[in-house]
Amino acid sequence: MILITGANGQLGQCFRQLAEERGVRNILFCDSSTLDISDGKAVHSYFREHSIRWCINCAAYTMVDRAELEMSAAYRVNVTGVRNLANACAQNNAGLIHFSTDYVYQTQQNRPYEETDRTRPVGVYAKTKLAGERAALKINPLGTMVIRTSWVYAAHGHNFVNTMLRLGLEKEEIGVVFDQIGTPTYAPDLALAVWELLERSNTEVNLKHQMAGIWHYSNEGVASWYDFAVAIMELGGRTCVVRPIESRQYPTPASRPFFSVLNKRKIKEAFGLTIPHWRTSLQRCIEIKLDKSI
Repeated sequence: MILITGANGQLGQCFRQLAEERGVRNILFCDSSTLDISDGKAVHSYFREHSIRWCINCAAYTMVDRAELEMSAAYRVNVTGVRNLANACAQNNAGLIHFSTDYVYQTQQNRPYEETDRTRPVGVYAKTKLAGERAALKINPLGTMVIRTSWVYAAHGHNFVNTMLRLGLEKEEIGVVFDQIGTPTYAPDLALAVWELLERSNTEVNLKHQMAGIWHYSNEGVASWYDFAVAIMELGGRTCVVRPIESRQYPTPASRPFFSVLNKRKIKEAFGLTIPHWRTSLQRCIEIKLDKSI
């Protein structure tokens, strides 16, 4: 049995759609109302009751700025919850796939980050995400796959793409930072890559252990948030003008990395993945979004 936590989030919904498309039945979808991952006893009981073989943890506290005021809430989900899932996986010989963030890197580096590069999280969100992945890898090192990703979006949910499409209708001009560089990640691409690995694990005996450790996944290419916004307006048919601004002109409670491009060489070479360019996936997302609005 496969367990998907955080099933109502944008990544969790992508896994739900994949399961429906492929007619998969041995999969359970849980949100916080059906399984509180911060409750260790509840997590262990759920694993025993349902004979969980894989857990894909899409649950996360992702409100980066609010986390500065809600430290305990962020810690409860991003650290305690992950620790509980890792413990349950270790005790039940189950694999854990956990998603982390490019925000763990904030070292002023100017080349794409590799999984072995030094981390330096700044802010509550980034620190709790790093603490969560470290806890999972310590508890279940041979059964935990940590995937660090960046700028995740989908046609559904609250994300940068949907915000820009909305503002493109409401505003004549907006300012977006041009000095924060990274790579957008289309959630369905990420979900599909993970799904294909799980399918392969059914026939490739050692794949589960090969998957253990830290990996990077985002779409290919590089962009600033400004570049990303310009592309969204163009592909979405919006006439709103996007004006480049500096981060200091748009202060936020939590700081963001100025450069957090992820090197995907490791995951591509290990599993033979072909990853789409971010603009190709963005176009596909917006086409789906616009089709649904007709």
